[in-house]
Amino acid sequence: MGAAGSSALARLGLPAPPRPAWLPVAALGLAAVALGTVVWRQGRPRRRRRLQQVGTVSELWIYPVKSCKGVPVSEARCTAMGLCSGHLRDRFWLVIKEDGHMVTARQEPRLVLVSITCEDDCLVFRAPGVDPLVLQSKLPSSNVLHDCRIFGLDIKGRDCGDVAAQWFTNFLKTDAFRLVQFEKNMKGRESRDIHPAVVQNYQIAYPDCSPIMILSEASLADLNTRLEKKVKVDQFRPNVVVTGCDAFEEDTWDELLIGNVEMKKALSCPRCIMTTVDPDTGVIDRKEPLETLKSYRLCDPSEKQIYKSSPLFGVYYAVEKIGSLKVGDPVYLMVQ
Repeated sequence: MGAAGSSALARLGLPAPPRPAWLPVAALGLAAVALGTVVWRQGRPRRRRRLQQVGTVSELWIYPVKSCKGVPVSEARCTAMGLCSGHLRDRFWLVIKEDGHMVTARQEPRLVLVSITCEDDCLVFRAPGVDPLVLQSKLPSSNVLHDCRIFGLDIKGRDCGDVAAQWFTNFLKTDAFRLVQFEKNMKGRESRDIHPAVVQNYQIAYPDCSPIMILSEASLADLNTRLEKKVKVDQFRPNVVVTGCDAFEEDTWDELLIGNVEMKKALSCPRCIMTTVDPDTGVIDRKEPLETLKSYRLCDPSEKQIYKSSPLFGVYYAVEKIGSLKVGDPVYLMVQ
């Protein structure tokens, strides 16, 4: 009987019929079913994607100081901000001028001659003609915080001290320089501010564009068939080098699984004059291999507003799931 029927009985002075005992139980049961449906839908795992092996990791590189030598490693952890191994983190150190503007091998090509090793809790810097610099991996919190500028964007960096500043100044011999370190609690540069074509939301410290850059051996071999003077992979500074695929096949890879790390393509890597710095001599050529790359690796006309006249060589990736990876790991394309 509905509410109207009960009211009519009351007006006649007759008692309303008792409420069936099963109604609350039924209502509770229906609520549980509805809640269970919601929980099941929320907790249901994503549909498994098919894995297609497209290559194998042949090299892993960490570049602790922007524009300085890379450190080859056999395995690494992959954080949202890039590769790390022990105290070495990818591009967490930066050389700046005293006004905070970044200094790279584009301006100071001899930076590529500076090597870094990790010994105990220290970073050891070596370069031709100067004594080694030993630097604690963790800086005192009393060290000055600098406002730095990378491609027009602001970012913080903790000063590594006067000894480090004098070491780089003595080695480069062109200006007064300082070394700064990015700390994990600092705010990185936002992807949306770095390049408007990047759709993923991530932060990076001092890399140009993304946490990870991938290049294949086959693409490098293809380029070398066109060059009089051959170039090595460290001239292009990738983090992950892949073997077992065709030249420029990496251009077509979107979502990748390497080890237990998931990555998604952010952007093709547009190349600049940095590629013309010889990593063995620190001499900038300003022509090759950039001119040869421009002869056959320009973007599709539909993407010219993104890449303009820069040739593409390698691919930038955002980290979708952190984890570990190592040399010898299969590189899987995740296919829907």
